[in-house]
Amino acid sequence: MFASPVQLIIVGVLVLVLFGGRGKISSIMGDVAKGINSFKKGLKDDPNANDDAKADDAIDVTPPKDKAAKDKKK
Repeated sequence: MFASPVQLIIVGVLVLVLFGGRGKISSIMGDVAKGINSFKKGLKDDPNANDDAKADDAIDVTPPKDKAAKDKKK
């Protein structure tokens, strides 16, 4: 029922890794929170705000219908 010394050492190392050394868990959670906030901010931005400008800059490369119809008949 008692833990062996090797098991106690492994548990001790895990505790030190997870909770020791300047709050690694809290810094990881802080980074996750920053990522979530950045994601939410990206969702709030209007992605269609510049669509009108992009549509004006687009080049029409569709061939004229008259020429395309004549080429198909030949």
